[in-house]
Amino acid sequence: MISYNQINKYHTILLFLLSLSFLILRIDFQAKNITIVCFFLIATIGVSHGSLDNFKGNKLLKILKIKNKFLFYLIYIFVSLAVIGSWLIFPLLTLAIFLIVAAYHFGKEDSVFGKVNKFKLLNLLLFLKGSLIILAPLYFHHYETIQIFEILGVKLIQYNISLIIILMSLSLISNFFINKNILLSLLDSFTVIILNMNFEPLLAFTVYFCFLHSIRHSLSLVQDINSKNLKKGLISFLKKAFPLTIVTAFGFVIAVFLLNEYYLLDSAILKVVFIGLASLTFPHILLEYLLEKNEK
Repeated sequence: MISYNQINKYHTILLFLLSLSFLILRIDFQAKNITIVCFFLIATIGVSHGSLDNFKGNKLLKILKIKNKFLFYLIYIFVSLAVIGSWLIFPLLTLAIFLIVAAYHFGKEDSVFGKVNKFKLLNLLLFLKGSLIILAPLYFHHYETIQIFEILGVKLIQYNISLIIILMSLSLISNFFINKNILLSLLDSFTVIILNMNFEPLLAFTVYFCFLHSIRHSLSLVQDINSKNLKKGLISFLKKAFPLTIVTAFGFVIAVFLLNEYYLLDSAILKVVFIGLASLTFPHILLEYLLEKNEK
């Protein structure tokens, strides 16, 4: 039977080749409703990899010997709402913290397969690897990225392009130290670069977030559920992830509907996507951290 590492290998190579073929064939999806398509992909496939947080929360409560399951949901929702509130009051600070946290999260979770080299500077290198997701659109699509920041309430007048190039180079170099399978790790980074060379920022991020980051993390969750039988693990994952994915997607749709009363549809979608992801990312990462710390 094919192993999870082999599936990850084929998935990495396939996504790289597809991205490269889109670039070579000059295939760019400039459909009128591409923003809506990106929204629904992120609200379903994208957020699904965090839809087992309720099960992980119950696991954490058992470890901490806390019987009140309602406490987990209360704290999780509180952190999410606190992030949204912080973004409304301190958009620049919240965005900056979110980008730093997200970069580390992307680097860490995208390196989940293969043997990760462990050393003192590992966390810094994971941050550098994941920062490419943020740096690439700034380099390849300066104007469009600035516009997205403005919609999110942050005015970024200018930045040092030389610094962006240096950081992107360091991100690529980090692949030589993080994972023992250097080639696959590099292919991930090249996929991100190619996507941003060919697609506008939102579409490039959507393809990465849904079809690289989310699928890989979901595959690792399937492995956690059943390391010996992929089919049974996948079925179990889908059953467990479906309810919370639907609830989250429904919440995203309601938020867009409400914001559309005050903003253009594309602007409303961008606000919901990125502020919404921030509100889910912080409690998700906090939960992962607490689990790792208490399982040792």
